[in-house]
Amino acid sequence: MMKDVPEVLFVCVHNAGRSQMAASLLDRHAHGGVHVRSAGSTPANEINPAVVAAMDEIGIDLSMEYPKPLTTEVVKAADVVMSPRTHAIAAGTWSTMGLR
Repeated sequence: MMKDVPEVLFVCVHNAGRSQMAASLLDRHAHGGVHVRSAGSTPANEINPAVVAAMDEIGIDLSMEYPKPLTTEVVKAADVVMSPRTHAIAAGTWSTMGLR
């Protein structure tokens, strides 16, 4: 099935911080040009409140978001899977996950 827009998946361990921030920022800046998801290999119970507050400061509301599990279906649906890394964030770059 052909997609209208590419799908990007941001993955981190808990899906409670970096991946949520990355997904919401891409979603804002893509203006519907991509479908954005985020997920975690071991999802937390809630998004880190400091992340919700930080994103709120720049006008992005994460109050209704929640950590989502990483599933095979979500990965297969993605055209690109990204994993934000702490050292990469500091450098302002992202690296792709090595999925097979």
